[in-house]
Amino acid sequence: MAMQTAQLVDLLREEGCDVRFVAVNPAYWPRWMGRIRGVRAGARLLPYLASLWRELGAVDVVHLMANSGWSWHLFATPAILIARLRGKPVVINYRGGQARVFLRSQARWVMPVMRRAQAMVVPSGFLREVFAEWRLDSRVIPNVVMLERFRFKPEAAIADPRSPVIAVTRNLESIYGVDVALRAFAGLLSEAPGARLLIAGEGPRAEALREQAEELGISAHTEFLGRLDRDAMIALYQRADILLNTSRVDNTPNSLIEAMAVGVAIVSTRAGGIPFLVEDGHNALLCAVDDDACLRQALRRLLHDRELYRHLVENGRESVEAFDWETVRGQWLSLYHELAGRAGL
Repeated sequence: MAMQTAQLVDLLREEGCDVRFVAVNPAYWPRWMGRIRGVRAGARLLPYLASLWRELGAVDVVHLMANSGWSWHLFATPAILIARLRGKPVVINYRGGQARVFLRSQARWVMPVMRRAQAMVVPSGFLREVFAEWRLDSRVIPNVVMLERFRFKPEAAIADPRSPVIAVTRNLESIYGVDVALRAFAGLLSEAPGARLLIAGEGPRAEALREQAEELGISAHTEFLGRLDRDAMIALYQRADILLNTSRVDNTPNSLIEAMAVGVAIVSTRAGGIPFLVEDGHNALLCAVDDDACLRQALRRLLHDRELYRHLVENGRESVEAFDWETVRGQWLSLYHELAGRAGL
């Protein structure tokens, strides 16, 4: 969400908008408070609230990037309440694949505040359906991908099916199921002995996943690359033949959109909003969550069926046009004007 936020700020400024960015993690003040457990949260929250009060008085519309969990309670709720005191319209831009679980447990506190916003925007039809369960209308405005940054591969084919490069580009957390990716990949080596699995991301499961790779006998074929910046990630997509996504919980992962923009075939689980983003057999091959046998078979299909690979890649390139800024920009600007007009600003 942080990268999408920073990108949107830059794009809106290029459109001539005066954007005031309020960070949820400002520097500790006084600095020594950052070294004391138990007071650090308050040391950040108070400057955040002060910044909200100051900046919201100078804007026409509040664009609130929101997520589930404590992030909602600590950062989103105060922003909505302060905007109401300031008389400013709010559009909640809600992200994350755990919204349904969060609302089922927290709706009593979340929904009264959420309904105070003037608009709800989500990046996928999946989240629109989730909020509809709570009788909350939302509109879909897709994530933005700057297509000019991605060079589409000249040939939609795996150069050597016995030595494919398979990329995993998710954080090393349980919800992203990288352990399943390792199991699926391990069963592929008998027919693709030169295969490489490149894992870009970091997280609390890193050591356990390295140990699992060792136990499966695939350490020599697996690279843990750590967290990559944007340019390094694009370079990884250029190396890859297949993007393997094994998430257990998800919404609209940008990694799938970026893979399609480069011309990398996708094998993924059907977690959360993924079936709203890609279609099985059209621009991806999809499997049930935790089904490493299905994922392995999907990888095999792409190694042996050149026509299927080409079909997925070409359809994927057409699909990503919906995420280009030239397509998305008008949707945001129109909404801002609508909300400001309603508020008489």
